[in-house]
Amino acid sequence: MTDERLAELAESLAEVRARLEVACRAAGRAASEVTLVAISKTWPAADILRLVSLGLTDFGESYDREAATKAAALDAAGAAVRWHYVGRLQRNKCRSVASYASVVQSVDRLEVAVALAAGAARAGRELGVLVQVSLDPVPAEPGSARGGCPPDEALALASRVSALQGLTVCGVMAVAPRAGGARAAFARLREVSEALRVEHPGADIVSAGMSGDLEEAIAEGATHVRVGTALFGARGADG
Repeated sequence: MTDERLAELAESLAEVRARLEVACRAAGRAASEVTLVAISKTWPAADILRLVSLGLTDFGESYDREAATKAAALDAAGAAVRWHYVGRLQRNKCRSVASYASVVQSVDRLEVAVALAAGAARAGRELGVLVQVSLDPVPAEPGSARGGCPPDEALALASRVSALQGLTVCGVMAVAPRAGGARAAFARLREVSEALRVEHPGADIVSAGMSGDLEEAIAEGATHVRVGTALFGARGADG
């Protein structure tokens, strides 16, 4: 590890944590209520190890092959990491994802949940899952990287997923619309989350907000924010 890169990451992490503190204070919340998930896709395992040394434990990945390689490297290094899979899932990747992820944030179709449950059973693991909700005015096209089920279908999907062995519905996830209006969109996600908790009281995770809109997400009750660019730098796409 180079001290220069470690110093860069330490500075970025301090800045992000300061933003979280300010946003939580403005929302009348404690900073301890919000988990920072570092979106490490496209970044090397060495950077993840640096952030682990700085106290981070939660990391998000979007591409299975890359994520599986990093998970093996971090395990070999003895690093305690909680992996969040945040990319749109394909059924043929679910068995692999179930072997290393602690939380799969991008469950938006029952067929994916069924494949994850089979993968979890094969690996002898329990997975936490979030129902990904689309906040876009127009549903994503099949095969689009922007997944998510319509808000009015989220509760039915959660009920069907919760019946699968090996999976626990832990809450909801969403990405702000490309067209803007993040605060209003996250308010809609809050409504979905509140309705979900009526039937699933333990499903209290609300994963929303990234580098550019984490303040709006925290104002609307996000418990997890997914930050890539603000931590690692501008190379690659933000999570």
